[in-house]
Amino acid sequence: MCTAATYKTNGFYFGRTLDNEFAYGEQIAVAPRGFRFALRSGEALNSHYAMIGMAHISDGFPLFYDGMNEKGLCMAGLNFVGNAVYEKPLDDGMHNIAQFELIPWILGKCESVAQAEKLLYNTRVTNVAFNDKMPPAQLHWLIADKTGAITVECVSGGMKIYDNPYGVLTNNPPFPMQLEAMQEYSSLSAEEPQFSGERLSFSKGLGAMGLPGDWSSQSRFARAAFVRNHSVSGVSEEESVTQFFKILGSVEWPKGCCKLDGGMFEATLYTSCCSADTGIYYYSFYGNRQISAVDMSKENLDGRELSLFRPVLGQQIFRHNNG
Repeated sequence: MCTAATYKTNGFYFGRTLDNEFAYGEQIAVAPRGFRFALRSGEALNSHYAMIGMAHISDGFPLFYDGMNEKGLCMAGLNFVGNAVYEKPLDDGMHNIAQFELIPWILGKCESVAQAEKLLYNTRVTNVAFNDKMPPAQLHWLIADKTGAITVECVSGGMKIYDNPYGVLTNNPPFPMQLEAMQEYSSLSAEEPQFSGERLSFSKGLGAMGLPGDWSSQSRFARAAFVRNHSVSGVSEEESVTQFFKILGSVEWPKGCCKLDGGMFEATLYTSCCSADTGIYYYSFYGNRQISAVDMSKENLDGRELSLFRPVLGQQIFRHNNG
């Protein structure tokens, strides 16, 4: 279970929490313009916009969880279990893109949400597995830039693209149901309420009474949307990034509050924040609350090699030579 959000001051910020019971060896990856994405259907993506994000690396391929490109377009994939439906590849003129290829496909080819939406209308997300041990993950996606955000869901009726006025995404139920449920919280406010002209004063924060505090997907959606909508910060990079981590901090999972089979617990493994204007990827992990960063501009973005960084302090650990 995860939460993604956007935030805008003088710059644009985008990020997510990754909530799970165990990690997959995530690393921060920079894919320069010449890194070769070998796609399962059609021609390889040999030349594209540079991108940075959190990824699991398998056979030299970055399986991105989230990220941004050099043009400021951002994207994240979140669990959508039980509702995600992908199609078989067809030879009908559409782009056949496997689920695990969708983030680099969109970030590699598009400068904006408008371009991404146009490309998606000619894209089929396929059910091709990465390998025998890694079937297609059941996901939906938040795509955003400084102009707005869309939610993309592949369901039994085909691909659906929705305008996302809240700039937030969690997991189930499908996005239209999330939007409908938000009507329940339309009366909430950051202002202190009054009754018959008298201010209720036994506690601060009464204007948000009724805002859900549990960790269910629908509750996290409402809470993240409320906190994001009412967030106030300075406009500097430091102040904006700090506030963004506070927004996602409102929906983080502390270990122990959601017990799973086998004695495991759901927890927020990492939180990320993409600064779309500066190309800096900020992050923190459950065991290290310090906000660390990797600056994409420090890398050779005209190169062909994937740069990988440790998910603790941002040191580079090795480069994968893609030939």
